[in-house]
Parts: sequence; structure tokens; C-alpha cells
Amino acid sequence: MELVSRRQDVAFAIEQYEVSERRACELLRVERSSYRYRAAKQKDEAMKEQLSELARKHPRYGYRRLTALLNRLGQAVNPKRVWRLYRELGLGLRRCRRRKLHRTAAQTARLSAANEEWAMDFVSDATASGQRLRALTIVDSYTRECLEIRAATSLGSARVIAALEQLAETRGLPSTIRVDNGPEFTSRQFRAWCGQKGVGIVYIQPGKPTQNAIIESFHARFRDECLNANWFWNLTDARLKNCTLAGTLQSPSAPQ
Repeated sequence: MELVSRRQDVAFAIEQYEVSERRACELLRVERSSYRYRAAKQKDEAMKEQLSELARKHPRYGYRRLTALLNRLGQAVNPKRVWRLYRELGLGLRRCRRRKLHRTAAQTARLSAANEEWAMDFVSDATASGQRLRALTIVDSYTRECLEIRAATSLGSARVIAALEQLAETRGLPSTIRVDNGPEFTSRQFRAWCGQKGVGIVYIQPGKPTQNAIIESFHARFRDECLNANWFWNLTDARLKNCTLAGTLQSPSAPQ
């Protein structure tokens, strides 16, 4: 039971049953000093002024960091008191809500020939020295053939476009490309290039990798047969081994 409610019970017993304060406190097991205690009003004006000044100097500080600053200035203040004043002064930081990307479900087209649709995505790994690697994989959605595996430490939209242009010299470009909502595929540069080349972009819904199931299936086999089975000494070694397997990995469900 909270002390406030117990003090109210003591006051009720004294008033209704005309017992002494000592007797009521004994019955309800409340210390007489606790019953007689009256909270002293704290003088918060000086503290509010100092807190406001610190908040203007450090606009991105929360109440905990402001409490630390006050303690450094010789003010032995309780964080709860600073929080109360912080709220009263309206100093709380505004949090920008992250805008969620809403996309309609990607339509699964019925393919009848090669080069109608390509699927692209990234897979990550590391070298023996711990250097992070990323590999861009491009798969023909109809033939299930791996067209390209390009490994690098970083792969931005410019390198993605370079890989597509290199493939276009030998195979041409597909009608559509199925990708996720990564920054490499949603950048203005990539979308402008696709619009210029007449290539449609099919974005899957966020959190729905099954809408790009062909590339996910390829990544599972690629990791089992290449990434988990090989030890890459450096980036050059990774590129050699990936290029060797690029033309051999193919889904068993691919049309003959």
C-alpha cells in the first residue's frame, strides 16, 4: 500500500473513530513521522532558468546529459527532478518518425523466353583478413542461369549500371528487372538509366523476399556451393572463384 493512501487511512480513523494519532498509527502500522511529514516546496525557478540556458546551448541533449552538466557545475540534482522540470519547460526532443515505404505486391509475370526478366540482389561475405565483401548477382528468371557475379568491397548504383552495360554487349537487356528496395536500386541514377534504356523495374514489397524467390533460391545454393566451401584470401581471389562458378550454378528447375 502506498504511503499517501495509508496516511489518508490514518486521518480517516482519527476523524471517524475519534482515536488518537498515536493509536491510529499503531493500528495501521504507519510511523508518526511519516504521517506528519509534509513535502517542502522546492524552489525551481533558478533551476529552470539554468536548465533552459543549458538546453539552448546544447539543443540535442536529453535530460540525462543535462543532469550530468548540472552536476559538473556543482548542482547535486536528482535526475527525476530534472526530468520533471525538463517536461514542464517543454524541452523534449522531437523525434522524426521514419516514413515507411509502401509498395503494392509485385506481379509475377509468366515468362516464355530468356531475357524477359532478370533478378538482381546482393550477398555478403568476408575475406580471411576480415575485409567485408559484397557480391552482385544477376540471374535470368526464365533460364535460371547466373549471368553475373561481381564482387567488390562496395557496390553502388554506378557499379550496378556498369555490370548491366557489360552484359548488354553480349546478351542485350531484359524487358524488366526484379529487385528489392535497396538504395542501389532506388537511386535516381539507376532509375534514370533504366528509363533511358527502356527497362522496367519491378520492386518487391519490403520484407517480402519471396516475391523475388528466384534470386533467393540462387543465393542459397551460391552460399552452400561457393561462399561456405571456399576460403577467400583477398578480393582478387574471391573474384576468380566467383567468376569460375558464375556459369555453372543453375537451378535444377530451369526449363530445358
